[in-house]
Amino acid sequence: MKIGFIGLGNMAKAMIGGMLQEGIVEREDVVGSARTEETLERIEEEFHIATFKDNRQVAEEADVIVLAVKPLFLHEVIGEIRDAVTKDKLIISIAAGKNMEWLEGVFGKKIRLIRCMPNTPALVGAGCTAVCCNDLAGPEDERLCLDLMESFGKAIVIPERLMDAAGAVGGSSPAFAFLFIEAMADGAVKAGMPRKQAYEFAASAMMGSAKMVLETGMHPGELKDMVCSPGGTTIEGVAVLEEKGMRAAVIEAISACVEKSKRL
Repeated sequence: MKIGFIGLGNMAKAMIGGMLQEGIVEREDVVGSARTEETLERIEEEFHIATFKDNRQVAEEADVIVLAVKPLFLHEVIGEIRDAVTKDKLIISIAAGKNMEWLEGVFGKKIRLIRCMPNTPALVGAGCTAVCCNDLAGPEDERLCLDLMESFGKAIVIPERLMDAAGAVGGSSPAFAFLFIEAMADGAVKAGMPRKQAYEFAASAMMGSAKMVLETGMHPGELKDMVCSPGGTTIEGVAVLEEKGMRAAVIEAISACVEKSKRL
């Protein structure tokens, strides 16, 4: 089985690195294409895989084709490879906002198709990827895709109607988390802590809190209450966040991401 990546940006790099590290495929069974020589040289040097400037060559050689380009370029790329995509090839798209109906329409035919929505923590092996399959992608295709996505984190199968929500709460939310880490660190710096230490404390607290949600199975509100002693310092801070509308702002931010995804 040969896997081909059309587009070799950060997400493709995370996927290739995870696959090779987990031994899902050998280096000689991975190929990729990109627009610039600089990108091709960097990927060849880092992963020692074959790369091409011609997207069609990747499509012809690969059994599994991963569309890892920005949504803006997807129509053009599909036009280049359409004739090389036969019924025995599996297409995996990681482009936001482009649903299966749109993809099949651009290909002009029914194809074995899986949509995935990974996120940037995949770059450090801690991704969470939403996965959905069309009716031609069978259980073996789904298992193959899950193995690929789980090589750099979690993978969760969902119905396609939830992909925009998954893109928001999984794909966009790391930016919100970074913003919160930065703001917490700013508060600590204001109180006299060196910035490097402030980032370490804030990021470690976020990572540990997320781990508690995932590993204990407890409701986040219950975990929050465990930290808030009566009359203590934490509840004072929580009260300020509620007063300033943090909860509502986050809900609106997720909703804005969902609506934008639908318009792509």
